[in-house]
Amino acid sequence: MTASAVTSSPYQALKVHLLQKLDLNQVIDDPNLCLAFGGDASFYRLVPQLVLRLNNISEVQWAIQSCQLFELACTFRAAGTSLSGQALSDSVLLTLSDAWNGHEIIDQGEKIVLQPGVIGSDANRFLKPYGKKIGPDPASINACKMGGIAANNASGMCCGTAHNTYHTLDSMKIVLHDGSLLDTKDSYSRQSFRQSHGHFLDQLETLARSTQANTELTQKIRHKYRLKNTTGYSLNALVDFSDGFDILQHLMVGSEGTLGFIAELCYRTVDEPKYKASALLVYPSIERACEVVAQLSKQDVNAVELMDGRSLRSVADKAGMPSFIKELDIEASALLVELSADSADLVEQKSLAVLAAIDINDCINEASFSLDSDYCAQLWAIRKGLFPAVGAVRDVGTTVIIEDVAFAVDDLANGVRDLQQLFDSYQYSEAIIFGHALAGNVHFVFTQGFDDAEQVQRYQNFMHDIAQLVAVKYQGSLKAEHGTGRNMAPYVELEWGSDAYQLMQQIKVLFDPKNLLNPGVIINSDPLAHVQNLKPMPKADPLVDRCIECGFCEAVCPSRRLSYTPRQRIVMYRHLQQLRRENGDLSQIKQLESSFKYHAIDTCAATGLCEDRCPVGINTGDLVKQLRQDHSKTSHVIAKWTADHFQGTAQSMRVGLSINHIAQRYLGEKPLKTLNTVVQKLSRERAPQWFAQIPRGSNFKAPTRQHHQRKVVYFASCASRNMGPQLNSRDERGLGDVIVNILTKAGFEIICPEQLGSQCCGMPYNSKGLVSEAKQKAAQLNAALVRASENGRWPILSDTSPCTKQALEFDLANLEILEPISFAQKYLLEHLELDPIDEPVMLHVTCTSKRLGLSEAMLDLAKQCASKVVVPEGIDCCGFAGDKGFLQAELNESALQDLKSQVPSSCSRGYSNSRTCEIGLSRHSGIEYHSLMYLLDEISKPRNAV
Repeated sequence: MTASAVTSSPYQALKVHLLQKLDLNQVIDDPNLCLAFGGDASFYRLVPQLVLRLNNISEVQWAIQSCQLFELACTFRAAGTSLSGQALSDSVLLTLSDAWNGHEIIDQGEKIVLQPGVIGSDANRFLKPYGKKIGPDPASINACKMGGIAANNASGMCCGTAHNTYHTLDSMKIVLHDGSLLDTKDSYSRQSFRQSHGHFLDQLETLARSTQANTELTQKIRHKYRLKNTTGYSLNALVDFSDGFDILQHLMVGSEGTLGFIAELCYRTVDEPKYKASALLVYPSIERACEVVAQLSKQDVNAVELMDGRSLRSVADKAGMPSFIKELDIEASALLVELSADSADLVEQKSLAVLAAIDINDCINEASFSLDSDYCAQLWAIRKGLFPAVGAVRDVGTTVIIEDVAFAVDDLANGVRDLQQLFDSYQYSEAIIFGHALAGNVHFVFTQGFDDAEQVQRYQNFMHDIAQLVAVKYQGSLKAEHGTGRNMAPYVELEWGSDAYQLMQQIKVLFDPKNLLNPGVIINSDPLAHVQNLKPMPKADPLVDRCIECGFCEAVCPSRRLSYTPRQRIVMYRHLQQLRRENGDLSQIKQLESSFKYHAIDTCAATGLCEDRCPVGINTGDLVKQLRQDHSKTSHVIAKWTADHFQGTAQSMRVGLSINHIAQRYLGEKPLKTLNTVVQKLSRERAPQWFAQIPRGSNFKAPTRQHHQRKVVYFASCASRNMGPQLNSRDERGLGDVIVNILTKAGFEIICPEQLGSQCCGMPYNSKGLVSEAKQKAAQLNAALVRASENGRWPILSDTSPCTKQALEFDLANLEILEPISFAQKYLLEHLELDPIDEPVMLHVTCTSKRLGLSEAMLDLAKQCASKVVVPEGIDCCGFAGDKGFLQAELNESALQDLKSQVPSSCSRGYSNSRTCEIGLSRHSGIEYHSLMYLLDEISKPRNAV
C-alpha cells in the first residue's frame, strides 16, 4: 500500500500499511488505550492516534519508514518518566516492549552494551560483580530506561558532567529518519553507511569545521558545557570531534528523539567503590553553605547535595528524620556529603581530610561522616523525601512541577536567593530548592494548577522571569539534566543566542528534513508552546489523588505487558470520573467503563509493589480493591455463607481437586483440555481454566503434640491445607507434612490453632473487595492464634508469604507471626545441619516477600540449600494473584513470559513460598516449583543427630 491509497483517515491507512509486518496487537488505535498509553511524567498531555508496541530494530525501521511514507509524525518512548514533555505525541507513539532488555558485559566490566529498554538500575546490577557502574545516576534510575537516559543526557547526584552519557559513550546503534541503521562500533556498518550516507557525514563534518572556525561561538559552547546543560542540542559534539561518526553519535545524546532512534548503547563504565560514608552539615544561611560547596569542590567527594531551609522544613515531621531538623529556621541550609573508597580505612582518611579542609565551626548541626549503612540511609532519606513532601501537600487538581537549572558555583548562593525571591513574588509558598551543588545544579519544586487562564498566566510569567534570571542574568543553564522538552523549547534561543540556535535548526533539518521526528520538542517556534496542551489532574479518589503520574511504579507491575500499569489505571480513572462529573456522552462513558473493567480492575494483581516504588506512597491496588467492592447483594450473601461455612467450602474444593487428579491420571491431558475449552465457551470465558499443573487435593491433619521445651504455633494456610502437589510430583507430600517434618527435626512442639479447617487469613475475600467478610475471617484467625500462642508467648509460623502479610495487617494482638523464611533464620537453622544439593535451582521471591523485606533473606537461605541459585530477571510478581491464575490466566502468562528462557538446561526444580504462585510458576517454567521448605527438609537433619 502507498500513500495514495489513503481513504478515510491517514492513520487508518498507516495502520493497514504497518500490519504488513506488525501483528494486530502491536498497533493500537482504540482511543481509550491511546489515552492510557500516551501519557508521561510531565504536566502536558497529547493523545496519540496510534500507539505501536515494537519488539526489535527491524520493526522500528519499518515503523519510521512507514511514518515517513505517510508524512505522519512519530515519537519514541522508553519508560515515559521524562518531566519536560519530550515523550508525548498527538500522532504516532513508538513504544518499546520488554524485549529490548539485552545487555553484554565487555572486558570484565570495563564496557557494557545495553539495549534501550534496560532499566538503569538493572545495568548497575549487571555490573556490580565487577565493581563497576554506568556513569549516569538519575533519581529515576529504578524506573527510567537506557534509551531515555541517553536521549536526555540524564545525569544525577554523583554523575556531575564527567560521567554523563556524552562523556562515557563508547559507541551507539542508531536508526535515522529514512530507516537506515548505523552501528558505530562495527567497521562494516560504518563503511556501508559512508557509502550510502557520505553526503550526510560530510555535512556534519562541515558544520564542525565552521563551528570551530567561529572562535566566539566555540568559546561559548565550551563555557556552556562547563555547567550541566541539556538545553538544546549537544553542540559540544561540533567542537569536541571532527569525525562524522563521532559527531553523529554525540549529537544523538540529548536529542530527545528528535534526530533518530537510539537502538543500542555501549558505555565505558566507572568504578563503584565498596565503601561509602555520608555526613550532614547544616549552616545558618545559603550563602555560608555555598561557600563550603566551593571548598568541597576541591576535595575528593562523590556528591554534595544542597537543601535550603524550606526543603528541610518540608520533611521535618517525617518519620526517621534527625530530631534537630525540626528546630531549624527557614534560613538554614544543609549539605549532604558522600565520599567513597575501596577500603574503610581510606574512607576514614578521606573524611578527615575533607573536614580539615572546610570550616565547620559555624555549623548549626553536624551529623559526622559514618560508614554505617543504616545511618547513611537515614541521612539520604532527608534528600529523597523532598520531592514526595511537596507532592503530598499539594491541593487536589494541581500538579507538581520540578525544574532544574544550573549556575556557576560562584553564582550559586545569589542564584538560589533570587529563586527564593521569585517564589515569594509569585506566591509559591510551598516551593523548595535542592540539588547537586558541586555542579551548581539545583532543582526547584512547586505546585501549580492549570484550571483557569489566571493560573496559566501566573505560570507563564513565572517561567519568563526564571528564564531571564538563569539564562540572562547568570548565563546559566535553563535545563541542567531534565532535557529541553516542550516546556523550555521557547527559551532555547534566549539561552544560546541566535548563532547557536540557527546551528541547532540546521542540525534538525539535516537529521529530520520533514520535521516528523518528535516535532515541537527542542526546536519550537511557538513562544507559548510551554503553556499549551497542559495535562488536567482532576479529582478522582483520595487514595490516588496525590499521584503525579511519574511512572516509577510501572517497572514492577505484572500487568504492564497485558493491560494497564498503575499509572495508566489512575490516568483512566481520573478521566472516567471527570466524564461522569461533567455528564459526558453516555455511550462514551459506558465504553470507557467496559474497557476500564478489564484493563484496570480485572487484570490488576493488587500486589502493592507499586506502593514501594511510588514517591508519594500510593498503592493503586487499594483503589482497585475498593472498586471491586461494588458487588451485588447476591455476591455478599454467597461470600458471607462461605465465610460462615469455610470448612465445608474448603472440603468441596479438595474434592474437586481430587476428582481432577483422578481424571488427569486415567484420562490424560488432551480430553480434559478439550472439555475445558467447551466449558469456557459455554461460560463466555468465565469458568476457571484447566491446565496440567493444577494440584491434587490435600487434607492436612494437625499432628499429635509431642511435648518439647521449644514450641511453635503452626498455622497451615487454606492453600497448603487443601492443595497438594501436581500430578507426578517429585515429592507427593503436602506442604503441611513437610513443615511438620522440619519442625520435628528441629525439636519443636507443634501447636495448631483450634478449628484449623475453618481458619483463613481473609485474603481470598479482601482481594475481591469483600472487606467485611475478610475482616470476619481475620478476626476469627486472630482470636485462634492468640489462644494457641498463649497470648503471644510462642512464635507463630504461617507457611505462605501472602497469608503471613495479610495476617500481620489484621493482627490486633501484636503477635510474632513469621513466614517460613524469617522463621527458619530466626528459629530453625541453629538446630539443623544442612548438606546442600550440588545442582542449580530456580528461586522466585514473591511480591509479598519483597514487601516484607525478605528478598535477601530468601536468597541467602536458598544459597545455603543449593550450590547455584538462579533468580530470573524482570519478574517482580508472577501475576497469579490468588485465583486470577485460573480466571484471568493471561495475567499470569504475561507476567511470566520471560521465565522459561531463563531456566538453565541443567535445572529441574524451582522454589518459592506461596502455593498459588508455585502453580503458575510450574505452568510457565517447564519445571516444578515447590515451597523452599521442601528443599530445606530434603537437605537437613537434626544438628545433634549421630
